[in-house]
Amino acid sequence: MSADLKAVHRAFLGFSKRAEKVSSDILYSTYVDTEPLSEILLTSNNQILYGRRGTGKTHALIYLSEQVRKAGDSAIYLDLRSIGSDGSIYNDLSRSESERSVRLVLDVLKAIGAELWSIAVDKIDDPISNPALISSRLDDLEDAFSEVKIIGEITTKGVEKVNISGEGGATAAMEIGAGGPKLALDATFGRSRGVSEEIERVSVGREQFSLNFGRVQTSLSGLLAVLGNPKIWILIDEWSEIPLSLQPYLADLIRRTILPINNFVTKIAAIEHRSNFSVHRMGGEYLGMELGADISADLNLDDFLVFDNDQARSVAFFKHLFYRHLKASEVGDGVGSADELVQITFTQQPAFDELVRASEGVPRDALNLISKIATRAYGKQASISDVRAAARDWYQNDKASAVQANPNLGKVLEFIITKVIGERRARAFLVASNSRDEAIDRLFDARIIHLLKRNISSHDAPGQRYDAFKIDYGCYVELINTQKSTLGLLEIEDGSYVEVPPDDYRSIRRAILRLEDLPE
Repeated sequence: MSADLKAVHRAFLGFSKRAEKVSSDILYSTYVDTEPLSEILLTSNNQILYGRRGTGKTHALIYLSEQVRKAGDSAIYLDLRSIGSDGSIYNDLSRSESERSVRLVLDVLKAIGAELWSIAVDKIDDPISNPALISSRLDDLEDAFSEVKIIGEITTKGVEKVNISGEGGATAAMEIGAGGPKLALDATFGRSRGVSEEIERVSVGREQFSLNFGRVQTSLSGLLAVLGNPKIWILIDEWSEIPLSLQPYLADLIRRTILPINNFVTKIAAIEHRSNFSVHRMGGEYLGMELGADISADLNLDDFLVFDNDQARSVAFFKHLFYRHLKASEVGDGVGSADELVQITFTQQPAFDELVRASEGVPRDALNLISKIATRAYGKQASISDVRAAARDWYQNDKASAVQANPNLGKVLEFIITKVIGERRARAFLVASNSRDEAIDRLFDARIIHLLKRNISSHDAPGQRYDAFKIDYGCYVELINTQKSTLGLLEIEDGSYVEVPPDDYRSIRRAILRLEDLPE
């Protein structure tokens, strides 16, 4: 073998599992393209990039930023988790939605403004630029960002206190405080005597924020014009970390100020079921962005990486993922290709295939699994049993913790495993596409169930569509090669099974999981 296996294993143990922990240069060099993903991302279309946690959304955006810079464009990368001086205010329910949305919009505008300032400063050194005009446009932009108002009546509280004293006469004083409106009377007639009365006065109304979107858009266009109309890519990451109720406000800002400008290209990375891009109102009006009309939303990383959707493509992706990460390490020069890496580290190709299957299409899980495998098989080639043991440990130590911390979620998972794996001997199930359940969403977030395919139809239920979910490999790995082992991916009519979910079935009643049957 051309490389020391222990050195390769040490490199596996040192792999960084999170993109934000790695420099952009390393991210660029370790990025693995799954055709035609990069070609789709590099189009000038405004897009939403969906994907579960750990599927590489951040990696894809940072790779894209490096690509567009190499092409001569500018890129603004925004991680919404780090926007603003105090991001916790967005989740502070003691504050009104108007106040929280205003703070969010202002923080995002200021972050974009800071990046545009840097781009403008670089342009000032250009001999054909007009520094005074650029400075003026920057001032206009800053002024536009400051024009945020709270309009509408709001609740006011105060204390009114009137003191009347003196014989045969009166003096009065008024005091405003925070304890609520009060009126206190103290009167003296002939001899000292006190009378007091409190009156509640509360003014209640609707709070609403107002931002001059037209001026912001005009200021942005004016700045780009004096900079020579460069193409600027705005890459927004961690969209789903923003509270759901505030997301339409931020989407509305983007729709009204950024999307209309041709020189801006916007890409947003989000988790589909944790995203809310619009709120519809009376008369057909809406706040936010309409998917498909204002921005494209047809790109999902799960469609590219899930093993059961396309086994050959998944194996090729993860093989090159490990190889790129190894090449970025100190021992990378000892391995000549991705295929050679697999030959060096695994006893046979099926062992590597089992690793890909256990990763369930999540690159972060794959990087953790290869570290677990390197620990178990340190200094020797890994077998299928090593992969399965590592997958079992990874599931129990990481994924299962999300369920153990929530007994109710544990009951739902136990029900699904009993119904699907125990009774049906299958690994996947179908849920009506038009139904939602918080427990299913949380199991999906924890990467314990995985979405395989959407909009599956059946001849025995015309017009009804279903989504196929697969149970995580760690839930059934101990049953493999036992009498309780699963017989296939999905059980369909006549007791038969399928391994790849097609778009249409003759009968799928046996595969459907009714959400109303889930334990509460």
